[in-house]
Amino acid sequence: MLKANNISKKYKTVQALSHISFEVGEAEVFGIIGPDGAGKTTLFRILTTLILADEGTATVDGLDVVKDFREIRNRVGYMPGRFSLYQDLSIEENLNFFAKVFNTSVKENYDLVKDIYQQIEPFKKRRAGALSGGMKQKLALCCALIHRPTILFLDEPTTGIDPVSRKELWQMLRRLKEQGITIIVSTPYMDEASLCDRIALIQDGVFLKIDTPDNIVAQFEGTLWGVSADRMSSLLQDLRKEPGVLTAFTFGDTYHVKVDPMKIKKKELATKLEEKGYQEVEIKEIAAGIEDCFMELGVNTKMN
Repeated sequence: MLKANNISKKYKTVQALSHISFEVGEAEVFGIIGPDGAGKTTLFRILTTLILADEGTATVDGLDVVKDFREIRNRVGYMPGRFSLYQDLSIEENLNFFAKVFNTSVKENYDLVKDIYQQIEPFKKRRAGALSGGMKQKLALCCALIHRPTILFLDEPTTGIDPVSRKELWQMLRRLKEQGITIIVSTPYMDEASLCDRIALIQDGVFLKIDTPDNIVAQFEGTLWGVSADRMSSLLQDLRKEPGVLTAFTFGDTYHVKVDPMKIKKKELATKLEEKGYQEVEIKEIAAGIEDCFMELGVNTKMN
């Protein structure tokens, strides 16, 4: 459904994308996971024919993104990260407008957006600018789908919305997949990676890894500990100075520490920290998650 080969893009001195290559199959949910500034939006804008790559080629639904850009725009749905619908128009007016742009009607494709639209239909006369974050995203998704695209691009669709709306949106995406729509979604939230069929981890315009979430986690090598104590502000630097500690990163209210078990033991580390005045020291072995893998791949890339 989508093929990208050696895509690169530079803005003055900033290399936004560097030799990106990947493929996405039909009716697949493909996630591009990475922090702000990693290159996700630039890649989406190239694939949806809004900007040109400096080098490389790409096809969407068998069409070249440069030569066939007009036809591609009829076949893709694009939901940008920033809400871009008409703030002064109502929900109903926005949806009707986008349907007319693509020479269709809400009635003709209502079955595709029904599950989503019914959640905001009671407020159809309300101006888009007065909607909550979750309702704005649902409206934007309806507008991106109203012409029945074969492939849907969603740029950070859950950023800035509440956890309930995030969950609802992902449930909607799974239903769209069941209807045969290919979905490419970007997100900075590592916990959303497990909701995709496959993911690409991106950092500084480079794909670090492409695989299923389970396979990426399974490939994590090494022993990982969760470490916490009473003085968390100074704990991270002290951990990084310990022999046997390979990496240490912040994860919520604890630190994830990768260690060489041949050089350091949990009791030994706890004793050293207590000798430095730390109290309530807790160290436990934990399983790696997607974010741990992302940090590990990022460290290895910089070292190479």
